[in-house]
Amino acid sequence: MGRAYASAARRARPRVGVLSPDASKAERATRGDGTNADAARRGDACGHTEPRSRSERVTHACTDADGARLGRTSASPVPTPHRAGVGGGPKLALIIDDCGQWIDTERGFVALPIPLTLAVLPYVHYTATIAREASAAGKGVMLHLPMEPISEINPGPGEIKTSMSNAQITAQTQADLAQVPLAQGVNNHEGSKATSSRRVMDDVMGVLAEHPGLFFIDSRTIAASVAAEVASSDGVPSASRDVFLDDKANLAYTEGQLREAAAIAERTGSAIAIGHPRPTTLAAVTALYPELEAAGIRFVLVKSLTR
Repeated sequence: MGRAYASAARRARPRVGVLSPDASKAERATRGDGTNADAARRGDACGHTEPRSRSERVTHACTDADGARLGRTSASPVPTPHRAGVGGGPKLALIIDDCGQWIDTERGFVALPIPLTLAVLPYVHYTATIAREASAAGKGVMLHLPMEPISEINPGPGEIKTSMSNAQITAQTQADLAQVPLAQGVNNHEGSKATSSRRVMDDVMGVLAEHPGLFFIDSRTIAASVAAEVASSDGVPSASRDVFLDDKANLAYTEGQLREAAAIAERTGSAIAIGHPRPTTLAAVTALYPELEAAGIRFVLVKSLTR
């Protein structure tokens, strides 16, 4: 971790008092690349966990500290102007996956005065609403493309399956894109099986290549993913996830993952971190972004990190 960040990390940081999650230091059951060990044993080499049963809503259902479902609606937030980035320091792009289901928490992310990107699921209740509000607030918008996992548990409507023909994959990808017409790019929702298939990913990238300007972010739900490689060979701008922020719905854990993402950005020049619409994740980002900015970290839209 760089000196500037280490120094800033010692300063007192603002706290978010709305939530009272267990703030004990969660055990970091991760490997050196930031992936979750339990998930790796299941075949998903990162911590982007899949649902344990079909009764779950869409994968990664957001819960509060007591496990209660969230889904109350509220008025749209007043968009907050983004802070202007200063200089050419380390860049950190935040992506919030699984959007379109927990509108209150998602609107909390939209209201933050930093650039970030919302990855919106197709065919869920607030697909169009949150995409429209995020775009109007100057946030990035992506299609969170449901793709087949190794576990064979349904990741939700619009799934890209390895059993599909080339024509079916193309048609389903086009239909899913039509659900989020404001999307500037795409990332995979689950997909440990689908993103390991060159044929499947070549069909998906073929659709993206027909839409100039669309990019692809590999969520890296398995180490064997070929998604970014195929995107590059098909001429689709791409990048890959570095850190998952919230494998555990725990404030202290998520803050630790944010600091890890910042440290990667300092070492390499940039980093991509993926979180979900959890209250603990919103609280962690809200609490830490002033500290990270003070340490020289520049928050950017993920599109700017693709190549």
